[in-house]
Amino acid sequence: MARLAEIDIARGIAIILMVSSNFVTDLQYFFNYSAHETVWYWFARATAFMFIFLAGISLVLSHNRTEQKAPFIKYFKRGLFIFSLGMLITIATFIFIPNNYVRFGVLHLIGVSIILSYLFLRLKNNYLNLFFGIIFVLFGFLFQKITFNSDLFFIFGIISKTFSSVDYFPLFPWFGVVLLGIFAGRVLYAHHKPVFNFKENIITKLFSFLGRNSLMIYLIHQPILLGLLFLLS
Repeated sequence: MARLAEIDIARGIAIILMVSSNFVTDLQYFFNYSAHETVWYWFARATAFMFIFLAGISLVLSHNRTEQKAPFIKYFKRGLFIFSLGMLITIATFIFIPNNYVRFGVLHLIGVSIILSYLFLRLKNNYLNLFFGIIFVLFGFLFQKITFNSDLFFIFGIISKTFSSVDYFPLFPWFGVVLLGIFAGRVLYAHHKPVFNFKENIITKLFSFLGRNSLMIYLIHQPILLGLLFLLS
């Protein structure tokens, strides 16, 4: 089955928004930028929601392309690969910002989500994905209201007051967003046909290109941004 241009375009937009959000975070963290903090906080959360929601939809499309017969090992290998890239970011940030390094960022989340999705993509009742998605999100908000004495289960969103990480996307609530994406993907793309008809032009081609290469862009954008910022400063 062919790729759906609208998903690549949406992912391209999402990666641009994420790079923009991380640029502001760099300014805040390294250059004491403090204007419009509330606006940028919600901008970052909305961008993350879009990016992770699209990851759930993409899992459905990949599932459809393989005729729903891909073995678990395929999901495990792919998830482990993405998670390993996340661990490289963990190591790099531990070297440069040891007090606030990335412990469980967006790549860790997506890697684990790919592995866990094997079960949820095979649920015959798609509304169970909606149900569990809502449950994960609600528990995520609940965990944020509770102060725990340990960070042992930080991957689930269970953290203490002293926990600190410059990029943190625990399974609660964020795997719930992946499940909501899976639910939407199975509703919208049950027959793997586009919902929107985009006219091909230089703009859509650009966004589509960025979307197809979003992983590479995510990996290289921070060194480039920080290098430019320190050079200009």
